[in-house]
Amino acid sequence: MATKLQGRNDVNELVKYSTYFLLGGTIVSLSTYLGSQGRPFLAAFASTFPAITGATFVLIYLNGGADSLVGYAKNLLWFVSPWIVYVVTMIVGVPRLGFWAATAISLTLYMACIGIIRLTLR
Repeated sequence: MATKLQGRNDVNELVKYSTYFLLGGTIVSLSTYLGSQGRPFLAAFASTFPAITGATFVLIYLNGGADSLVGYAKNLLWFVSPWIVYVVTMIVGVPRLGFWAATAISLTLYMACIGIIRLTLR
């Protein structure tokens, strides 16, 4: 009996995480499609629309409760400044350095900012 229950839980977990994966993939695909069609404003809107964050809020709340949700939301705010550094570096870097170099520098700066924040919060 225990193995049947464990089997059901495994299937439920697989369905749950597959749904998360499909939701994320849909947003990325929509953003990519809109951007490649020359609609950068709509692509940016689709990427930053809080659908993923909102879905994450719902799922964390359902799986972990209010305390887990509030903790996640508070920590999410720490990533706003590094994200701005990342995006501004891409805006400035791509025309001057090309896509790959700008991406490498942007990601390095993003991670450095997160490291600084992490050290500051200790």
